[in-house]
Amino acid sequence: MSSEAGFTHFTQDGRPVMVDVSDKPSTKRVAVAQARVRMQSTTHDAIVHQAVRKGDVLAIAQLAGIMAAKKTSELIPLCHQVPLHHVALDLAFEDTGTSGNGGEAVLVIEAQVDTAYQTGVEMEALTAASVAALTVYDMCKALDRAMVVEQVRLLYKDGGKSGVFQAPQNA
Repeated sequence: MSSEAGFTHFTQDGRPVMVDVSDKPSTKRVAVAQARVRMQSTTHDAIVHQAVRKGDVLAIAQLAGIMAAKKTSELIPLCHQVPLHHVALDLAFEDTGTSGNGGEAVLVIEAQVDTAYQTGVEMEALTAASVAALTVYDMCKALDRAMVVEQVRLLYKDGGKSGVFQAPQNA
């Protein structure tokens, strides 16, 4: 459903509806999202040395993120079911200079999602990054309940009528 102001999730009488994208052409679309998990350096060490009882934290978080991207329309109200052509997650520890000796470590999770469809994949990328971060928390919470999942954000988007979005570097 569209209006003069553009696409909307509401009818003229205020009822929610899924936006009708059937008239839009299918185009290649890509989105990259990021989430960060701050943790104690001892938690970092347990992850890196695969000493977490629940298993390989990074591999399981990657799988969870991919699975979540595929289920986004079931999690986010009024989100379209989008055929995904590619989903990849990269998980890497950031060099904060404070790890070791009781410092902190930061795991950076980036999710990239691609499709050729009538609507974008920003929500799929954001969902993938978020669920991967929550999986890390779940797997490591016995070691570090003070972990912080933070800064879930869209880094990049291309395709469709609105064109390219690139997040500012210092945001």
